Amino acid sequence: MIEQQEDENQLQGKLVCWLIVALALVNLVAHIAAVRSSNGRLPFFCANDRSRWCTISSLVDHDSYAIDKVIKRRGWDSIDKVRHKGTDGKWHYYSSKPTLLTTMCAVPYGVMNRVFDIEIEDAPFTVVRTSLLLINVLPLLLYFWLLLRLTHELCETAWARMFVVTAATWGTFLTPFSVSLNNHVPAAISVLLTVYAVLKVWNEETPKWRYFVIAGFGAAFAAANELPALSFFVSIAAALLWKFPRPTLIAFAPSAAVILGGFFGTNYVAHHDLRPPYTHRDPGDDWYDYPGSYWIGEKQGVDKGEPSIPKYAFHVLLGHHGVFSLTPIFLLSLAGAVYWLLNDQDRLRAFSLMTLVLTVVCLTFYTLLRPEIDRNFGGVCAGFRWAFWLIPLWLIAMMPVADWLSESRLRRGAAYTLLAISVFSATFAASNPWQHPWMYQLSELLFAS
Repeated sequence: MIEQQEDENQLQGKLVCWLIVALALVNLVAHIAAVRSSNGRLPFFCANDRSRWCTISSLVDHDSYAIDKVIKRRGWDSIDKVRHKGTDGKWHYYSSKPTLLTTMCAVPYGVMNRVFDIEIEDAPFTVVRTSLLLINVLPLLLYFWLLLRLTHELCETAWARMFVVTAATWGTFLTPFSVSLNNHVPAAISVLLTVYAVLKVWNEETPKWRYFVIAGFGAAFAAANELPALSFFVSIAAALLWKFPRPTLIAFAPSAAVILGGFFGTNYVAHHDLRPPYTHRDPGDDWYDYPGSYWIGEKQGVDKGEPSIPKYAFHVLLGHHGVFSLTPIFLLSLAGAVYWLLNDQDRLRAFSLMTLVLTVVCLTFYTLLRPEIDRNFGGVCAGFRWAFWLIPLWLIAMMPVADWLSESRLRRGAAYTLLAISVFSATFAASNPWQHPWMYQLSELLFAS
């Protein structure tokens, strides 16, 4: 009788978690259905996503990575572009974004164009909104499903599971950023996919090789989309090679090599160079130096860069763009990682160590080691987007603390407060993630007054 009651409670808990996920996805789809630029003419938010859509359109419509023809359309031009000579010896404009993800994202439009004769220039809202459903929403569903499975494995209480699932679906910037084409969402999904696969094999004497294939693909794809995630790839590869050398070399490495080949291969086809555009900034080889370039001369707003490193570091961590001020639920993640590091089994101890080290490495790299021009909070966006790929690691690390919080009403109340602030920050950006955080906008209003 008691076991039956426990099974029923567990089933109800799963249903509640899936209801939370479903509501978040319905809300996301509704926002995608309303995607529209500020002037209402196009389904783009800013130069960042517009640059990617220029490449997608050019690939399908003109069989070229050069975007010269596309940027001549009204409202399509972007500051996120570079210029260099093509194979014809003439100067051409290209998106400054890495080519692999954009090439993959061109597939939905390619199908719509070839099968249904739909032109993005004539039906931009249809193409973009449909593509976003396929590119962002479906993978995000996989992300939530994997996270839900991990909560049932790593959380001891139903309250903790529901708290973590609510935080994942409503309290981070991954959901609002899914209304726009970007590299941060696929990178974060790839990180979770990798961690899920590694946790599956870590304590197994005869691990299934398919998980090594998944881990290789996920870790490499994360690094292909977020340069700092290269540290994640190296960490995963080193750990698996140390513990499982044979399947790592035979399954993990070839899977990662496919992504690596795609990254450099598409880049070479596009630019006839193995280095991506953002590495071409040196005098005499500056692809950003062209007539009318936004990147040459005096910048505007946050793009000027913050002269003070301590001030910049404060705002990245606890200020108006703060990881822990906008989304304070991640304070729980730090505590959870430390707890597992000191108290738990081998695989979770290793995971916690990796999470803490990668967090320190990433935040140190972007706050202390970047030149002034790059200390710009990621431009105009609702959160510190360069750390978004760490979100799945932080959500997993949150789980043991969520169990501890569930034990008393006072602790749960504190957790709800942190969650409420995080949900507010994410919801504020739901209709357009390419705007300043609410704390930044509030500080501007207070300062102006």
